Amino acid sequence: MNLLQLSSNLLLTSFIVYLVSTGFFAVATSGKKGPTRSGKIAFTLAIIGFLAQLGYFFTRWAGAGHVPVSNLYEYTTFFGMMMVLGFLIVYAIYKNNVLGLIAMPVALLVIAYASMFPDEVQPLIPALQSVWLKIHVTTAALGEGILAVSFATGLLYLIHATDFSKESKTRTWLEVVMFSLACVVGYILVGLLFKATGSASTIEYVAKNGATMTHDYAMPVLTGPEGGKVLSGSGAVIELPNFLNANKVNTVLWSIIGGVVLYVLLRFVILRKRLAESLKPIARKIDLETADEISYRSVAIGLPIFILGGLIFAMIWAQMAWSRYWGWDPKEVWALITMLFYVFYLHMRIQRGWIGKKSAWLCVGGFAVIMFNLVFVNLVVAGLHSYA
Repeated sequence: MNLLQLSSNLLLTSFIVYLVSTGFFAVATSGKKGPTRSGKIAFTLAIIGFLAQLGYFFTRWAGAGHVPVSNLYEYTTFFGMMMVLGFLIVYAIYKNNVLGLIAMPVALLVIAYASMFPDEVQPLIPALQSVWLKIHVTTAALGEGILAVSFATGLLYLIHATDFSKESKTRTWLEVVMFSLACVVGYILVGLLFKATGSASTIEYVAKNGATMTHDYAMPVLTGPEGGKVLSGSGAVIELPNFLNANKVNTVLWSIIGGVVLYVLLRFVILRKRLAESLKPIARKIDLETADEISYRSVAIGLPIFILGGLIFAMIWAQMAWSRYWGWDPKEVWALITMLFYVFYLHMRIQRGWIGKKSAWLCVGGFAVIMFNLVFVNLVVAGLHSYA
Protein backbone atom coordinates (compact mmCIF):
# COMPACT_ATOMS: atom_id res chain seq x y z
CA MET A 1 0.00 0.00 0.00
CA ASN A 2 1.48 3.35 -1.03
CA LEU A 3 1.27 6.53 1.02
CA LEU A 4 -1.54 8.06 -1.03
CA GLN A 5 -3.71 4.99 -0.61
CA LEU A 6 -2.92 4.96 3.10
CA SER A 7 -3.90 8.64 3.36
CA SER A 8 -7.26 7.94 1.67
CA ASN A 9 -7.92 5.06 4.09
CA LEU A 10 -7.06 7.26 7.06
CA LEU A 11 -9.44 9.99 5.85
CA LEU A 12 -12.25 7.45 5.45
CA THR A 13 -11.48 6.09 8.91
CA SER A 14 -11.62 9.56 10.44
CA PHE A 15 -14.96 10.24 8.75
CA ILE A 16 -16.47 7.03 10.11
CA VAL A 17 -15.11 7.72 13.61
CA TYR A 18 -16.51 11.27 13.51
CA LEU A 19 -19.88 9.80 12.53
CA VAL A 20 -19.84 7.36 15.45
CA SER A 21 -18.73 10.19 17.75
CA THR A 22 -21.75 12.23 16.63
CA GLY A 23 -23.98 9.27 17.51
CA PHE A 24 -22.57 9.15 21.03
CA PHE A 25 -23.04 12.91 21.38
CA ALA A 26 -26.69 12.35 20.42
CA VAL A 27 -27.01 9.75 23.18
CA ALA A 28 -25.26 12.08 25.63
CA THR A 29 -27.67 14.95 24.93
CA SER A 30 -30.64 12.75 25.74
CA GLY A 31 -29.51 12.63 29.37
CA LYS A 32 -28.41 15.20 31.92
CA LYS A 33 -26.35 18.30 31.19
CA GLY A 34 -22.60 18.29 31.53
CA PRO A 35 -20.12 15.38 31.22
CA THR A 36 -21.63 11.91 30.89
CA ARG A 37 -20.16 8.53 30.03
CA SER A 38 -21.52 8.78 26.48
CA GLY A 39 -20.17 12.33 26.21
CA LYS A 40 -16.70 11.21 27.29
CA ILE A 41 -16.77 8.36 24.76
CA ALA A 42 -17.91 10.79 22.05
CA PHE A 43 -15.11 13.23 22.88
CA THR A 44 -12.52 10.43 22.90
CA LEU A 45 -13.75 9.21 19.52
CA ALA A 46 -13.58 12.76 18.14
CA ILE A 47 -9.92 12.93 19.24
CA ILE A 48 -9.19 9.55 17.62
CA GLY A 49 -10.89 10.73 14.42
CA PHE A 50 -8.86 13.93 14.45
CA LEU A 51 -5.62 11.97 14.88
CA ALA A 52 -6.61 9.73 11.96
CA GLN A 53 -7.29 12.78 9.81
CA LEU A 54 -3.99 14.27 10.91
CA GLY A 55 -2.41 11.01 9.74
CA TYR A 56 -4.18 11.47 6.38
CA PHE A 57 -2.74 14.99 6.12
CA PHE A 58 0.88 14.01 6.73
CA THR A 59 0.82 10.80 4.66
CA ARG A 60 -0.71 12.67 1.70
CA TRP A 61 1.93 15.36 2.19
CA ALA A 62 4.67 12.73 2.05
CA GLY A 63 3.08 10.97 -0.93
CA ALA A 64 2.39 14.13 -2.93
CA GLY A 65 5.65 15.87 -2.11
CA HIS A 66 3.89 19.08 -1.10
CA VAL A 67 1.52 20.24 1.63
CA PRO A 68 -2.01 19.02 0.70
CA VAL A 69 -3.88 22.34 0.56
CA SER A 70 -3.37 23.18 -3.13
CA ASN A 71 -6.85 22.43 -4.53
CA LEU A 72 -10.47 22.45 -3.37
CA TYR A 73 -10.45 18.81 -2.27
CA GLU A 74 -7.36 19.23 -0.12
CA TYR A 75 -8.21 22.66 1.26
CA THR A 76 -11.82 21.80 2.14
CA THR A 77 -10.69 18.60 3.85
CA PHE A 78 -8.12 20.57 5.85
CA PHE A 79 -10.73 23.21 6.72
CA GLY A 80 -12.99 20.47 8.10
CA MET A 81 -10.09 19.17 10.19
CA MET A 82 -9.49 22.65 11.60
CA MET A 83 -13.20 22.89 12.50
CA VAL A 84 -12.85 19.66 14.48
CA LEU A 85 -9.72 21.02 16.20
CA GLY A 86 -11.58 24.19 17.16
CA PHE A 87 -14.45 22.12 18.56
CA LEU A 88 -12.10 19.86 20.55
CA ILE A 89 -10.49 22.88 22.20
CA VAL A 90 -13.86 24.41 23.11
CA TYR A 91 -15.30 21.11 24.36
CA ALA A 92 -12.27 20.52 26.56
CA ILE A 93 -13.08 23.82 28.29
CA TYR A 94 -16.89 23.74 28.48
CA LYS A 95 -17.73 19.98 28.39
CA ASN A 96 -21.02 20.63 26.59
CA ASN A 97 -22.43 17.66 24.66
CA VAL A 98 -24.94 19.72 22.68
CA LEU A 99 -22.12 21.62 21.02
CA GLY A 100 -20.71 18.31 19.79
CA LEU A 101 -24.05 17.30 18.32
CA ILE A 102 -24.06 20.46 16.16
CA ALA A 103 -20.36 21.12 15.51
CA MET A 104 -19.42 17.57 14.50
CA PRO A 105 -22.13 17.21 11.81
CA VAL A 106 -21.12 20.58 10.33
CA ALA A 107 -17.50 19.39 10.13
CA LEU A 108 -18.70 16.11 8.62
CA LEU A 109 -20.63 18.04 5.97
CA VAL A 110 -17.55 20.05 5.05
CA ILE A 111 -15.40 16.91 4.74
CA ALA A 112 -18.10 15.10 2.75
CA TYR A 113 -18.41 18.16 0.52
CA ALA A 114 -14.66 17.93 -0.18
CA SER A 115 -15.13 14.40 -1.49
CA MET A 116 -17.15 15.77 -4.40
CA PHE A 117 -14.00 17.28 -5.92
CA PRO A 118 -11.25 15.36 -7.77
CA ASP A 119 -8.82 13.88 -5.26
CA GLU A 120 -5.96 13.12 -7.65
CA VAL A 121 -2.57 14.49 -6.67
CA GLN A 122 -1.29 16.94 -9.27
CA PRO A 123 2.05 18.77 -9.56
CA LEU A 124 1.98 22.27 -8.11
CA ILE A 125 1.66 25.07 -10.63
CA PRO A 126 4.55 27.59 -10.46
CA ALA A 127 2.51 30.13 -8.48
CA LEU A 128 2.06 27.61 -5.65
CA GLN A 129 5.65 26.41 -5.46
CA SER A 130 6.52 28.38 -2.37
CA VAL A 131 7.01 27.81 1.35
CA TRP A 132 4.26 30.40 1.81
CA LEU A 133 1.69 27.87 0.57
CA LYS A 134 1.88 25.91 3.81
CA ILE A 135 2.20 29.05 5.95
CA HIS A 136 -0.57 31.16 4.40
CA VAL A 137 -3.20 28.52 3.63
CA THR A 138 -2.91 26.43 6.80
CA THR A 139 -3.00 29.48 9.09
CA ALA A 140 -6.02 30.95 7.29
CA ALA A 141 -7.86 27.61 7.49
CA LEU A 142 -7.07 27.29 11.19
CA GLY A 143 -8.54 30.74 11.83
CA GLU A 144 -11.66 29.92 9.82
CA GLY A 145 -12.04 26.59 11.64
CA ILE A 146 -12.07 28.31 15.02
CA LEU A 147 -14.45 30.98 13.73
CA ALA A 148 -16.79 28.21 12.57
CA VAL A 149 -17.34 27.15 16.19
CA SER A 150 -19.08 30.50 16.76
CA PHE A 151 -21.54 29.51 14.02
CA ALA A 152 -22.50 26.32 15.86
CA THR A 153 -23.06 28.08 19.19
CA GLY A 154 -24.73 31.08 17.53
CA LEU A 155 -27.17 28.76 15.76
CA LEU A 156 -27.90 26.92 19.01
CA TYR A 157 -28.52 30.23 20.77
CA LEU A 158 -31.00 31.40 18.12
CA ILE A 159 -32.91 28.11 18.04
CA HIS A 160 -33.10 28.06 21.85
CA ALA A 161 -34.24 31.69 22.09
CA THR A 162 -36.83 31.59 19.26
CA ASP A 163 -40.54 30.97 19.79
CA PHE A 164 -41.48 28.94 16.70
CA SER A 165 -45.19 29.20 17.44
CA LYS A 166 -45.12 32.86 16.41
CA GLU A 167 -44.33 34.39 13.04
CA SER A 168 -41.05 36.32 13.15
CA LYS A 169 -38.07 37.31 11.04
CA THR A 170 -35.84 35.15 13.23
CA ARG A 171 -37.96 32.08 12.54
CA THR A 172 -37.88 32.75 8.80
CA TRP A 173 -34.14 33.39 8.57
CA LEU A 174 -33.32 30.36 10.70
CA GLU A 175 -35.13 28.27 8.13
CA VAL A 176 -33.06 29.89 5.38
CA VAL A 177 -29.94 28.77 7.26
CA MET A 178 -31.29 25.23 7.53
CA PHE A 179 -32.13 25.23 3.82
CA SER A 180 -28.53 26.24 3.04
CA LEU A 181 -27.25 23.30 5.05
CA ALA A 182 -29.75 21.07 3.23
CA CYS A 183 -28.23 22.26 -0.07
CA VAL A 184 -24.82 20.97 0.99
CA VAL A 185 -26.25 17.58 1.98
CA GLY A 186 -28.38 17.49 -1.17
CA TYR A 187 -25.38 18.20 -3.37
CA ILE A 188 -23.41 15.36 -1.76
CA LEU A 189 -26.29 12.92 -2.25
CA VAL A 190 -26.85 14.05 -5.85
CA GLY A 191 -23.14 13.74 -6.57
CA LEU A 192 -23.02 10.18 -5.24
CA LEU A 193 -26.14 9.29 -7.25
CA PHE A 194 -24.77 10.59 -10.54
CA LYS A 195 -21.37 9.02 -9.90
CA ALA A 196 -23.09 5.65 -9.47
CA THR A 197 -25.19 6.07 -12.63
CA GLY A 198 -22.29 7.30 -14.81
CA SER A 199 -23.49 10.75 -15.89
CA ALA A 200 -20.08 12.12 -16.89
CA SER A 201 -19.62 14.42 -19.88
CA THR A 202 -16.73 16.27 -21.53
CA ILE A 203 -17.06 19.56 -23.44
CA GLU A 204 -14.30 21.28 -25.38
CA TYR A 205 -14.19 25.06 -25.78
CA VAL A 206 -11.90 27.95 -26.71
CA ALA A 207 -10.89 30.15 -23.77
CA LYS A 208 -10.49 33.93 -23.90
CA ASN A 209 -6.74 33.59 -24.43
CA GLY A 210 -7.37 31.40 -27.50
CA ALA A 211 -6.32 28.13 -25.86
CA THR A 212 -8.42 25.01 -26.40
CA MET A 213 -9.62 23.63 -23.08
CA THR A 214 -12.08 21.05 -21.77
CA HIS A 215 -14.59 20.81 -18.95
CA ASP A 216 -15.10 17.37 -17.40
CA TYR A 217 -18.56 17.13 -15.84
CA ALA A 218 -19.45 14.57 -13.17
CA MET A 219 -23.15 15.54 -13.27
CA PRO A 220 -25.67 16.12 -16.10
CA VAL A 221 -24.73 19.32 -17.95
CA LEU A 222 -27.04 22.25 -17.21
CA THR A 223 -24.52 25.01 -18.00
CA GLY A 224 -21.68 24.78 -20.53
CA PRO A 225 -19.07 27.12 -22.01
CA GLU A 226 -20.02 29.40 -24.88
CA GLY A 227 -19.41 27.70 -28.23
CA GLY A 228 -18.57 24.40 -26.54
CA LYS A 229 -18.19 21.13 -28.45
CA VAL A 230 -19.46 17.91 -26.85
CA LEU A 231 -16.74 15.25 -26.83
CA SER A 232 -18.67 12.74 -24.72
CA GLY A 233 -21.92 12.60 -22.79
CA SER A 234 -24.61 15.26 -23.08
CA GLY A 235 -24.55 18.89 -24.20
CA ALA A 236 -25.35 21.99 -22.18
CA VAL A 237 -28.86 23.32 -21.64
CA ILE A 238 -27.52 26.87 -21.23
CA GLU A 239 -24.24 28.34 -22.51
CA LEU A 240 -22.37 30.80 -20.27
CA PRO A 241 -19.70 33.41 -21.14
CA ASN A 242 -16.14 32.26 -20.52
CA PHE A 243 -15.46 34.59 -17.60
CA LEU A 244 -17.69 32.22 -15.61
CA ASN A 245 -16.60 28.64 -14.97
CA ALA A 246 -19.55 26.80 -16.49
CA ASN A 247 -18.61 23.48 -14.91
CA LYS A 248 -18.56 24.97 -11.43
CA VAL A 249 -21.78 26.93 -12.01
CA ASN A 250 -23.28 23.56 -12.94
CA THR A 251 -22.12 22.25 -9.57
CA VAL A 252 -23.79 25.11 -7.70
CA LEU A 253 -27.07 24.60 -9.58
CA TRP A 254 -27.17 20.90 -8.76
CA SER A 255 -26.43 21.77 -5.14
CA ILE A 256 -29.52 24.00 -5.05
CA ILE A 257 -31.68 21.40 -6.81
CA GLY A 258 -30.55 18.68 -4.40
CA GLY A 259 -31.14 21.00 -1.46
CA VAL A 260 -34.69 21.84 -2.56
CA VAL A 261 -35.61 18.17 -2.95
CA LEU A 262 -34.08 17.20 0.41
CA TYR A 263 -35.63 20.17 2.22
CA VAL A 264 -39.11 19.40 0.88
CA LEU A 265 -38.79 15.76 1.96
CA LEU A 266 -37.64 16.68 5.47
CA ARG A 267 -39.96 19.64 5.97
CA PHE A 268 -43.21 18.25 4.58
CA VAL A 269 -42.88 14.45 4.57
CA ILE A 270 -40.53 13.24 7.32
CA LEU A 271 -40.44 15.87 10.09
CA ARG A 272 -43.58 17.79 9.12
CA LYS A 273 -42.24 20.86 10.88
CA ARG A 274 -39.62 23.52 10.30
CA LEU A 275 -36.11 22.08 10.37
CA ALA A 276 -34.89 24.63 12.91
CA GLU A 277 -37.90 23.90 15.14
CA SER A 278 -37.03 20.19 15.13
CA LEU A 279 -33.70 21.08 16.80
CA LYS A 280 -35.38 23.02 19.60
CA PRO A 281 -35.30 20.15 22.17
CA ILE A 282 -31.54 19.84 21.62
CA ALA A 283 -30.84 23.57 21.73
CA ARG A 284 -32.68 23.92 25.05
CA LYS A 285 -29.94 21.86 26.71
CA ILE A 286 -27.29 24.52 26.31
CA ASP A 287 -27.36 27.59 28.53
CA LEU A 288 -27.87 30.79 26.54
CA GLU A 289 -25.15 32.65 28.41
CA THR A 290 -22.69 29.81 27.80
CA ALA A 291 -23.50 29.70 24.08
CA ASP A 292 -23.00 33.46 23.82
CA GLU A 293 -19.68 33.27 25.66
CA ILE A 294 -18.35 30.44 23.45
CA SER A 295 -19.27 32.41 20.32
CA TYR A 296 -17.43 35.48 21.55
CA ARG A 297 -14.30 33.58 22.57
CA SER A 298 -14.21 31.69 19.28
CA VAL A 299 -14.23 34.94 17.33
CA ALA A 300 -11.75 36.62 19.68
CA ILE A 301 -9.29 33.75 19.13
CA GLY A 302 -10.04 32.84 15.51
CA LEU A 303 -10.07 36.33 13.98
CA PRO A 304 -6.43 37.28 14.77
CA ILE A 305 -5.27 33.91 13.40
CA PHE A 306 -7.32 34.43 10.23
CA ILE A 307 -6.00 37.97 9.76
CA LEU A 308 -2.44 36.68 10.15
CA GLY A 309 -2.86 33.83 7.65
CA GLY A 310 -5.57 35.09 5.32
CA LEU A 311 -4.34 38.68 4.92
CA ILE A 312 -0.86 39.41 6.27
CA PHE A 313 0.86 36.20 5.11
CA ALA A 314 -1.19 36.35 1.91
CA MET A 315 0.05 39.86 1.08
CA ILE A 316 3.66 38.89 1.73
CA TRP A 317 3.30 35.94 -0.65
CA ALA A 318 1.48 38.09 -3.22
CA GLN A 319 4.39 40.54 -3.25
CA MET A 320 6.83 37.71 -3.85
CA ALA A 321 4.70 35.97 -6.52
CA TRP A 322 3.08 38.87 -8.38
CA SER A 323 5.17 41.89 -7.29
CA ARG A 324 2.27 43.57 -5.52
CA TYR A 325 0.74 43.26 -2.07
CA TRP A 326 -2.87 43.73 -3.17
CA GLY A 327 -4.64 43.32 -6.49
CA TRP A 328 -8.39 43.19 -5.76
CA ASP A 329 -8.60 39.57 -6.84
CA PRO A 330 -12.01 38.11 -5.82
CA LYS A 331 -10.42 35.85 -3.20
CA GLU A 332 -8.49 38.78 -1.72
CA VAL A 333 -11.60 40.93 -1.63
CA TRP A 334 -13.65 38.29 0.18
CA ALA A 335 -10.87 37.60 2.67
CA LEU A 336 -10.99 41.34 3.47
CA ILE A 337 -14.79 41.24 3.74
CA THR A 338 -14.54 38.28 6.13
CA MET A 339 -12.12 40.19 8.34
CA LEU A 340 -14.23 43.36 8.30
CA PHE A 341 -17.38 41.40 9.16
CA TYR A 342 -15.87 39.84 12.27
CA VAL A 343 -14.21 43.13 13.25
CA PHE A 344 -17.70 44.65 13.06
CA TYR A 345 -18.96 41.85 15.32
CA LEU A 346 -16.30 42.57 17.95
CA HIS A 347 -16.86 46.32 17.71
CA MET A 348 -20.63 46.08 18.12
CA ARG A 349 -20.34 43.60 20.96
CA ILE A 350 -17.65 45.44 22.94
CA GLN A 351 -18.57 49.06 22.19
CA ARG A 352 -22.34 48.84 21.65
CA GLY A 353 -23.21 45.94 23.93
CA TRP A 354 -24.58 43.66 21.23
CA ILE A 355 -25.04 40.35 23.02
CA GLY A 356 -27.64 37.63 22.73
CA LYS A 357 -29.60 37.38 19.48
CA LYS A 358 -27.81 40.21 17.67
CA SER A 359 -24.44 38.70 18.48
CA ALA A 360 -25.62 35.20 17.50
CA TRP A 361 -26.90 36.40 14.14
CA LEU A 362 -23.54 38.01 13.37
CA CYS A 363 -21.81 34.70 14.12
CA VAL A 364 -24.15 32.88 11.74
CA GLY A 365 -23.66 35.62 9.13
CA GLY A 366 -19.89 35.44 9.49
CA PHE A 367 -19.89 31.73 8.73
CA ALA A 368 -22.09 32.41 5.71
CA VAL A 369 -19.39 34.80 4.44
CA ILE A 370 -16.73 32.13 4.97
CA MET A 371 -18.77 29.51 3.08
CA PHE A 372 -19.58 31.98 0.29
CA ASN A 373 -15.84 32.54 -0.09
CA LEU A 374 -15.17 28.80 -0.05
CA VAL A 375 -18.00 27.72 -2.35
CA PHE A 376 -19.16 30.54 -4.63
CA VAL A 377 -15.92 32.49 -5.07
CA ASN A 378 -13.92 29.29 -5.67
CA LEU A 379 -16.50 27.60 -7.87
CA VAL A 380 -17.99 30.40 -9.92
CA VAL A 381 -15.76 33.49 -10.07
CA ALA A 382 -12.55 33.20 -12.08
CA GLY A 383 -9.45 34.75 -10.54
CA LEU A 384 -5.79 34.27 -9.66
CA HIS A 385 -6.82 31.86 -6.88
CA SER A 386 -8.83 29.57 -9.17
CA TYR A 387 -6.48 26.62 -8.92
CA ALA A 388 -8.95 23.83 -8.25
